[in-house]
Amino acid sequence: MKYYPQFAAPFAALLDELNHRRVVVVGHQRPDGDCIGSQVALCRVLRARGIDAICLNPDRVPRRIRFLVEDTPFFQRDEIAHDSRSAVYTDCADHARAGDRLVELYPEPLGCFDHHLSNAGFGRFNFVDTASAATAEVLTGIFLDAGIALDRVTAQALYTGIMTDTGQFRFASTSERVFRLSAELLARGADPALAGQELYERESFGKLKLLQHYIGSLKLECGGRVCIGVLHNGTFERTGATVEDTEGLVDYARSIDGVEVGVLIEERPGVIKASLRAKHAEHRMDTVAALFNGGGHANAAGLNCQETLSSFYPRLVAALAQRLAEVDASRK
Repeated sequence: MKYYPQFAAPFAALLDELNHRRVVVVGHQRPDGDCIGSQVALCRVLRARGIDAICLNPDRVPRRIRFLVEDTPFFQRDEIAHDSRSAVYTDCADHARAGDRLVELYPEPLGCFDHHLSNAGFGRFNFVDTASAATAEVLTGIFLDAGIALDRVTAQALYTGIMTDTGQFRFASTSERVFRLSAELLARGADPALAGQELYERESFGKLKLLQHYIGSLKLECGGRVCIGVLHNGTFERTGATVEDTEGLVDYARSIDGVEVGVLIEERPGVIKASLRAKHAEHRMDTVAALFNGGGHANAAGLNCQETLSSFYPRLVAALAQRLAEVDASRK
């Protein structure tokens, strides 16, 4: 079985190109399991072929995902000298997703592996499949199609990327192909129990206190169809939590019966970050986020804007109300 036959020839061409280069595998800011897993896997596959490849991220690898890295060379933005490496991006919807500084350092990406709806292809070689649940799914299929051997660490990284971006195989994007590829990764050494333990049984006390603040702030909007929670300025300092402890908080808002869209807003001096999560793809959270220069998936999207909470909150509620009205109209 071939999983991504459309990428076979371009991937072979990319590998041929990379044989003559030194490579940096770049991921997005505030990385998640799919981002780090994809970076680690692609880097290891390239290194196994004798290519000088390293991983680079603008932010540090989150504590709970660090187990994926093992002996893979992984650096933050300012930890290496930027010396003419060719950049291949993973899990980035656009060039700027890894931050403006990396756009300056790597203005012409050689390749891009991704699955976001908003990705228009910003590399010379683009491997973007919006029907896939995760970038790790795309990479797994491409590697298996090409007959590339995957070691245990690579298989674990890819499996974890798939598991996290499918919500532990709960989201609508979970397909038959997802399970087939995951089974192939288990056959190559991936351990589901290890991924589950590291990701979901190592919460910090600060995160639980952060969750308490978030749940206490929840408010229903749009006739109960939208639930929004806010982490106000200073919450991280008061709870001892870190930015990575926000992972998964928004799912509590979305999980409420009758709620169709859950929102997490982080308020910082002059800056707002928001995560949007919908129960159904038809709600197109990526299009709502795009109104605020954000982006992402149909079910999950994010945005950053330089605005105050008092001005942003009503604009977001209005945008979500408009989107819900459009969904209602389409159902008639």
